[in-house]
Amino acid sequence: MKKIFLRGAIAFATVLLMTGIPVLADDAETIEEVTEVVTIDSGNVAWMLTSSALVLMMTAPGLALFYGGLVRKKNILGVMMQCVFLMGMMSVIWAICGYSLAFGGTNPYFGNFDHLFLKGIIPSAELSMEASVDGMIFTVFQGMFFIITPALICGAFAERMKFSTMCVYSALWGVLIYCPIAHWVWADSGWLCEWNEAALFPALDFAGGTVVHISSGCSALVCAILVGKRLGFGQEPMPPHNLTYTTIGAALLWVGWFGFNAGSALAANAFAVNAFVATHMAAAAGVVAWAGAEWVKRGKPSILGACSGAVAGLVCITPAAGAVNPIHGLILGFIAGIGCFFACTTLKNHFGYDDSLDAFGVHGVGGTIGALLVGVFATVHITGGRVGLLEGNPGQMVNQVVSIAASAALGIIGSFILLKILDATMGLRVSQDEERQGLDLSQHDEEGYIFL
Repeated sequence: MKKIFLRGAIAFATVLLMTGIPVLADDAETIEEVTEVVTIDSGNVAWMLTSSALVLMMTAPGLALFYGGLVRKKNILGVMMQCVFLMGMMSVIWAICGYSLAFGGTNPYFGNFDHLFLKGIIPSAELSMEASVDGMIFTVFQGMFFIITPALICGAFAERMKFSTMCVYSALWGVLIYCPIAHWVWADSGWLCEWNEAALFPALDFAGGTVVHISSGCSALVCAILVGKRLGFGQEPMPPHNLTYTTIGAALLWVGWFGFNAGSALAANAFAVNAFVATHMAAAAGVVAWAGAEWVKRGKPSILGACSGAVAGLVCITPAAGAVNPIHGLILGFIAGIGCFFACTTLKNHFGYDDSLDAFGVHGVGGTIGALLVGVFATVHITGGRVGLLEGNPGQMVNQVVSIAASAALGIIGSFILLKILDATMGLRVSQDEERQGLDLSQHDEEGYIFL
């Protein structure tokens, strides 16, 4: 029986190979026929595929190591599993319906179902390989943003949320919160889209200040409050267990961010070059600002502060990378480093919420600072058109404030509703015994460290 099955499988595979696989392509043109007319720019394709890979690297190993080093050793695999599993789950959701809901249709407020299962994107009888290449590149690049954004929120409820609840929340959050905001800001018809002539408040957001950082940061704050504080928070020390991991993770995030921001030019062109350099300068200034603030306030700078400052600068420049020059990037990074330092220390301590890994303090606050400052520094020498306050367009500040408020509102209200429903049906957090044991064992039956 096994021999018959094996022979049949070999025969079927042989037929597919001999026919150029048109059986699965619904009579589409063969690759040989298509390659004769392909005129796509190979340099742009190479850069965008590289950028997509860089953004994926930001989730794992980048964010997985950065967050993993900040938790206690009994929870490191729990954090890494969240990042890795979201790489898989969010990719599946993006292909099935996420892309369509974010970029489909012409409604200014929400997408549609025109591209379910990537219809109209992948090669088919109606769409040749040549015609679909640009669409597939854009789809996969944007899909990497869809992956990392909910992973950022995990820093707020680290060490205490049920893995099953995290999965359901992230899936619903992606579909109901991320996709609408992405449609508002980046879809051609979006009511906040800068290149939509009919947009009500065309906002500047080159790579995701509102879509990624404000939406996730504000949602993270709601999560931290509703899930509640970790057991012993404020009564016992909870230091990072491995700052070496965190430093490596921060370095990977810094490198990956070049794909995040420069890749948002969607081509290997002058916009990508400027975004690349401005991104680097902002991160560098963030390092100096945060570590410097620690040095002044506490007498010593720390590697955690330097790493956090780099991420703060990167977050801040994200919406502005396509509208400001590298010196502006230095200014934005420095302001973000100082602002996020106080948000993660003074502000958090004053209100007493347990944002475990400072997802709100860095992403919510840093994203807001960047979205505001791009309305100040946007220059015609970079944008070629839309400018900010310093070049005589105060109205752009109104657009930026509206985009910030809209993204924050949907993130806050949407997350509150989702978490309340999930709390009533699934429960948000593990039991006290499971929390004391650690998520590695209680949720995954594994240990990150085994000491003989």
